[in-house]
Amino acid sequence: MTTPHTPDWVKQAVFYQIFPDRFARSSRTQHVRGLTFKPWGAPPSEEGFQGGDLYGVADKLDYLKELGITAIYLCPIFSSASNHRYHTFDYMQVDPLLGGNDALRALLDEAHARDMKIVLDGVFNHASRGFWPFHHILETGGGSPYIDWFHINSFPLNPYPRAAREPLGYGAWWELAALPKINTSNPGARDYLLSVARHWIDFGIDGWRLDVAEEINDPPFWQDFRKTVREGNPEAYIVGEIWHDAVEWLKGDRFDAVMNYVFSRAALGFFGAKTLRVDYKPGGFDLKRLSAKQFRQQMEHMLTLHHPEIIHAQMNLIDSHDTARTLWTLNGDEAAMRLCLLLQMTMPGAPCIYYGSEVGMVGGPDPDCRGAFPWEHEESWNHDLFAFHKRAIALRHAHKALSLGTTQLLEAKGDLVAFQRDYEGETIVVILNRGIEAGALTLKPEGKFAEGAAFVDLWRSELPNDSVQAILHDGKLRVGVPPLDAAIFAGPQKK
Repeated sequence: MTTPHTPDWVKQAVFYQIFPDRFARSSRTQHVRGLTFKPWGAPPSEEGFQGGDLYGVADKLDYLKELGITAIYLCPIFSSASNHRYHTFDYMQVDPLLGGNDALRALLDEAHARDMKIVLDGVFNHASRGFWPFHHILETGGGSPYIDWFHINSFPLNPYPRAAREPLGYGAWWELAALPKINTSNPGARDYLLSVARHWIDFGIDGWRLDVAEEINDPPFWQDFRKTVREGNPEAYIVGEIWHDAVEWLKGDRFDAVMNYVFSRAALGFFGAKTLRVDYKPGGFDLKRLSAKQFRQQMEHMLTLHHPEIIHAQMNLIDSHDTARTLWTLNGDEAAMRLCLLLQMTMPGAPCIYYGSEVGMVGGPDPDCRGAFPWEHEESWNHDLFAFHKRAIALRHAHKALSLGTTQLLEAKGDLVAFQRDYEGETIVVILNRGIEAGALTLKPEGKFAEGAAFVDLWRSELPNDSVQAILHDGKLRVGVPPLDAAIFAGPQKK
């Protein structure tokens, strides 16, 4: 097995996922005359485009910097006839509606000047009916030289069926006619996709998020993909969309990480146990209410499943463009959402915030989770929630133990969970309380500490006149935790 190497910058990154059509418009994007966009803030269930663009993202970089974001994951940006752009028809052209290639160039330059990274969404399992080699087959039939780039079964092709279950004549993602599946076994198709991956790495992007990655069940393709990307940028991040344990994919020869929905389901299940919509199944997976013991078991499983290099590079998320927003999933339980965020910011793996969650945006499953960011209605923002995000992210940035440290689960009992992070002499003990009453734990931190050593609460001591210490007695800490809150203690520096 290859010893994994994952990019060092990812381990300390805080990501922000952006759905470009709905994040921000900019006057810098010069559209051709006569275009019609939906009003900004129109119901996300409506078809059509609301006009967000990449210059708009660039214009909001200072906002993201203030929040503490160090990396952006963009949903697809290449030319497409859908507002989500998972129907790619030109992989070498940024959609003109987003500002084109020049807008991506500007965004990369302005982000990199702020020490922020940009990761693009690569949709290589399937394309669209407008993808030029598939269009060639539609026009020329069986005589097209590109016929083996796809999974063609019979002619004539039926790309616009009038009823469900009509044979298409070709393989398509989930039998959706608009999404013909690419045949990565064909050397020409394979070379083309690898050239796309390398082209945008050379352009300056910092990595790829790979859509429905396991549906390209072709290990040599992904091994070649990794080699191609890393030759262009040895520190490029490669993260796959896989919703479950992905041991075979994370051995160092394919991906650095996956979108960690295993983490998401555990966090929602424990902290949202009283308010969770258990009838909702994001990605087809059950959401289950978890006891402290069950939560600990899931965390231990997650933290021992992969090499530490992988664990520290996982993209830890709570919600995304493919799920309902957290507040919807938790029936408006903001306290549970805050605890999920604190878990994100104190566990190994790169946290990823879905755009607008920090100001309290709410929305059900796709497409309702893809609403426009309310820039012009700041009065609607949850400013306390924004401040909480900013504070939690700042805590992570201030202490390398929270991103780079080893992890030891200490206790899980009732409504309380506790774990320890250690890095280069720094020890941090995190206790999270989901209960509506104050709780207390007696913990024995791992390591050698002098009797009477003071552990300072980093979380509450950041608030005025509320500095709290816990004193080590007989090798143990007696820790009190307020309801629906946390105690995050830094131990004395070890030599």
